[in-house]
Amino acid sequence: MKALNTDKAPAAIGPYSQAIRTGNLVFVSGQLPIDPATGAFPEGGIKEQTNQSLLNARAILQSEGLDLCNVVKTTVFLSEISNFGPMNEVYAEFFTAPYPARCAFAVKDLPKGALVEIELIAEA
Repeated sequence: MKALNTDKAPAAIGPYSQAIRTGNLVFVSGQLPIDPATGAFPEGGIKEQTNQSLLNARAILQSEGLDLCNVVKTTVFLSEISNFGPMNEVYAEFFTAPYPARCAFAVKDLPKGALVEIELIAEA
């Protein structure tokens, strides 16, 4: 098992790794929409936050020589299910067929008041 860490994505805000590689799988922890350069959420709403969360996840994969085309499964946590449509529009800009399997649902709250958090599993 190998912990992955890059300064091109926000540091973990608790006792966990940005990602773990085990064998040919990479498990990327849920990525909040924190801009690693500023430490803040991007201005705007769900679309801007979805974009930043996916940029963070991609940066972690790229630190291991992978990209979003290696993703086999994502989980999208939303602060409100009404954000599903706008999130999905941005999400579709990052992935191409064959699309990864996905689960998306609303939760009561997300850390730091985020509108979205995205985790993923990739195959090397």
